[in-house]
Amino acid sequence: MTDLIACLGAGKGTWNEVAQLVASESWAHIFLITNEFGKENFAQKFQAVKAEFVVVDDFAPPLQLVESIKKALNGKISDTEVAVNMASGSGNVHMALVTALLHLGLGIRFVVPSEAGAKEL
Repeated sequence: MTDLIACLGAGKGTWNEVAQLVASESWAHIFLITNEFGKENFAQKFQAVKAEFVVVDDFAPPLQLVESIKKALNGKISDTEVAVNMASGSGNVHMALVTALLHLGLGIRFVVPSEAGAKEL
């Protein structure tokens, strides 16, 4: 099974897509990159979602974001590649996430939810 890593921004309009993607497959691990607001409110709204929240300051400088994400994920990924969704969140966090994953030596596959489960782009 693949690990899923998804950005979870403060704009609640994209949370349904992230929740649908989480529920679409039997993921080995689920990591949601978000801020404190996202962690508190997403967990309340979607209580059935079992994910590890990686809380970052989305206003931090990009290099600081990269290091925070790398530190949080290092040693926790179960394979050499991960499924990634960035439908939610900010460009600053998106850049930091991709950079952190590449620095960790991981391959990435971008995925979106579909009627048949997660679909790779």
